[in-house]
Amino acid sequence: MSAKLIESFYEASSRNDAEAMVATYAEDVRFSDPVFIDLRGERAKDMWRMLCERGKDLEITFGEAKVEGDRGAARWEARYTFGPTGNRVHNVIDARFVFAGGKIAEHVDSFDLRRWAEMALALKGKLLGWAPFVQGAIRNRRSPRPRRVVVEARGLEVSAELHLATEMLVQLR
Repeated sequence: MSAKLIESFYEASSRNDAEAMVATYAEDVRFSDPVFIDLRGERAKDMWRMLCERGKDLEITFGEAKVEGDRGAARWEARYTFGPTGNRVHNVIDARFVFAGGKIAEHVDSFDLRRWAEMALALKGKLLGWAPFVQGAIRNRRSPRPRRVVVEARGLEVSAELHLATEMLVQLR
């Protein structure tokens, strides 16, 4: 059953069907990867919705799911155009899963963020993709609500635009 759950998730992702993807997730799912760190519940589901909405040329392929008990793994690949630069990205990802109640309760993707930065940001990514400030900016830019941050000060919500290092790098063309 769990191998079928992984296959259903990636088949839905290959169709760019976010709702079918998140239907495989438990209500309180935990997702993490080098960009989206420790997303839970609806935030994890919203990440897939956002990626599917933005991924107009997203191509997903995946290998055989391996399952042992309540844990599973799969390797998948994503090919797409990174919008801000127009550069083609081919990301190879190793996924680990934990299952509970017939759903995916935990999903952790691993990939080389520096390699991703080299593809997405070209020379700038190659030169600076290792730098913590660039990796931090990539993480902020790719969050499910990437352009705004809410700051609470004395009970007041203040919204401010984020000006991220990745945007600066893109503008240096």
